[in-house]
Amino acid sequence: MNHPHTKGHGHPGNNASHDTLRLVAWETTRSCNLSCVHCRAAADNGPYEGELDTQAAFTLLDQITKVGNPIIILTGGEPLMRPDIFEIATYGTQKGLRMVMAVNGTLVTRDNAQKMVDSGIKRISVSLDGADKTFHDQFRGVDGAFDGAMEGIGHAKAVGLEFQINTTITKANLDQIPKILETAENMGAVAHHIFLLVPTGRGKYMLDQEITAKEYEKTLNWFYDQREKTSLQLKATCAPHYYRILRQRAKEEGKKISFDTHGLDAVTRGCLGGIGFCFISHTGVVQPCGYLHTDCGNVTKQPFDEIWKNSEKFLTLRNYDLLDGKCGPCEYKKVCGGCRARAFEATGDFMAEEPLCTYVPHSMG
Repeated sequence: MNHPHTKGHGHPGNNASHDTLRLVAWETTRSCNLSCVHCRAAADNGPYEGELDTQAAFTLLDQITKVGNPIIILTGGEPLMRPDIFEIATYGTQKGLRMVMAVNGTLVTRDNAQKMVDSGIKRISVSLDGADKTFHDQFRGVDGAFDGAMEGIGHAKAVGLEFQINTTITKANLDQIPKILETAENMGAVAHHIFLLVPTGRGKYMLDQEITAKEYEKTLNWFYDQREKTSLQLKATCAPHYYRILRQRAKEEGKKISFDTHGLDAVTRGCLGGIGFCFISHTGVVQPCGYLHTDCGNVTKQPFDEIWKNSEKFLTLRNYDLLDGKCGPCEYKKVCGGCRARAFEATGDFMAEEPLCTYVPHSMG
């Protein structure tokens, strides 16, 4: 499930001491009513063993507040399949955390849209992976997924709940991205986030759908061009190269990168896995992100705050000097960093060079 990033994340700097937690994606359940072809979790209806109970969920939120005040993305699976999800959202809100939810839209009724608002959910993300019903339903593995998502969005709008559209980009829908952005605008979304496919879970079987490094570069340049053409907040996720492209393009245009000119993109970094962001699985395993399947500790055995501060893998990720291959000498490593999950899937080493990058660092050129 993709995520609703609702606020910017401060620049984490260059070394392990910079570990401000900005964003946590928590897989509250792996159960899901859909069976999407790209799913990281390869989620099905469940039930799944070992999911944190309500009290454990509250304890986790308590521990998270010890290291910061991040945005909490309640994700899955499909979080609305968890009976106590609104209790969890309410508890997080009461702790002063900004709570958001990543849903597929099909289970959003007028009643639970209101419950989201009442429990303090500030925004939901709904995935739209095709500009029309046929493609989206095929991608999501369920007939009616498109209509269900549209209906869910209607209920969110009716209660004044902010929503954003997320799109996972593959070869099959690459040509539909402009139309999906237009659809998001027409619906009244506040943001459009694009996700570059990371081949894990069911996504591994979509390797032939992964766009090439050249297509990737072209798509991110197009995305940059949309910034001044749309009122939507735009964010490229699992696409750290965007932060290099943004700086290259700004330089070509004679612009200085600042918050005033480029908004939150000016003060964030490409790959935040283990740096400003982490993922917590349905059984409590902490990972740098949902796509990077490397165990950094388990909240059922060790407090979250200890894992975040002391995990050797997190400390490695926070030291950009340890990046390997051409990412090591790259002058953009502080703002890009390459996708660590794609590096891991390609080589078994999460500090290896990003496999989907055409850029050659100046020192290697």
